[in-house]
Amino acid sequence: MKILVINAGSSSLKFQLLEPETKTVLAKGNAERIGDENSFIRYKANGREILIDDYLSNHKKALEIILNTLTSHENGVIHDINQIGAFGHRVVNVGEDYFDSVIVTPEILEDFKQKVDFSPLHVPAAISGIEACMEVAPEVKNVAVFDIGFHKTLPEYAYRYAIPKEDYTELKIRRYGAHGTSHKYVSQECAKLMERPISELKIITCHLGSGGSITAVKGGQSVDTSMGFTPLEGIMMGTRSGDIDPAVVSYLCHKREMTVDQVINRLNKQSGFLGVSQTSNDMRDILANLSNPDVQLSMDIYNYRIKKYIGAYAAAMGGVDAIVFTAGIGEYTPEVREGSLQGLEFMGIKLDKHKNITAPRGEQVKISADDSAVDIYIIPTDEELVIAQETEKLVK
Repeated sequence: MKILVINAGSSSLKFQLLEPETKTVLAKGNAERIGDENSFIRYKANGREILIDDYLSNHKKALEIILNTLTSHENGVIHDINQIGAFGHRVVNVGEDYFDSVIVTPEILEDFKQKVDFSPLHVPAAISGIEACMEVAPEVKNVAVFDIGFHKTLPEYAYRYAIPKEDYTELKIRRYGAHGTSHKYVSQECAKLMERPISELKIITCHLGSGGSITAVKGGQSVDTSMGFTPLEGIMMGTRSGDIDPAVVSYLCHKREMTVDQVINRLNKQSGFLGVSQTSNDMRDILANLSNPDVQLSMDIYNYRIKKYIGAYAAAMGGVDAIVFTAGIGEYTPEVREGSLQGLEFMGIKLDKHKNITAPRGEQVKISADDSAVDIYIIPTDEELVIAQETEKLVK
């Protein structure tokens, strides 16, 4: 079965056509700047990449062009849309009712619309992607795979906040987490590399990209994770503050005469690396400007917070067998891997600095020292494959 995985953003639509059983990627790409006159689509298939310049007025228009390209004589990889078994959509969080993947009906889609407050930065775009698929290919089923799904196993003492009970029971304010498909995939791959049953392992997975989260995986299940009610909680990120005293919101409202929404936007889009460094939220820019004290400080804060979570999750699980780095920063930035593990030798965590620096890009590689009590790995994530596998399983 062929699955078209869709990850819709507010002005973008990433796609990947896969055969989950063989893990074969037939085509992939990204529609960018949707709604802008300068919109375009990058499309990769058959060993070549093409650029499609076209006005993408909305997600539906982008999807129409993508499907036409997938089925075209010149650049296509399938004969017609009916060869697509289902659309698999990444949906971040629409509340406790949706941890498990679900086939989307019009009624369920309407329910999603009532629950966008759980992830207002992400869910509206996902809804747009699903609606586009329903309009363009009404005969093909749509499956929603949730970012929070892997975190369904969090124990209550880990997901509940110390707030009045009715705020949880009535409003469902709790820890949900994110990046679940990534944490699930790399923890399972880690167990394969270690040649041990995942049921026996305690693994800390570090998904470090523009957004980032860290998860404690015990016996193959998520038992704690750094992101909370929204993706704003946890480690410092590209433009997000991460953990912060909630009273800061009220303080900024009064001192800067801002609304709550303006402060939340400040913490989501103007903080993190961008806010501290006053330079950029891009790790490449950060590494190029470490002579600037503010930029160096941003790196120090980042590494320190990752280190704190690693130590905390080792304590929560009663030990750790392996640490995994994944996603853009985790996979490609040896300075972060070394900086966040420095000082943890007392826990038996020893990094091989040479292996860390020379690790080949895009490959699964062990970078711990030979005498390290804890294995350290770089494992490229494959969230699209997990979404495709979940989609195929549900449709079948």
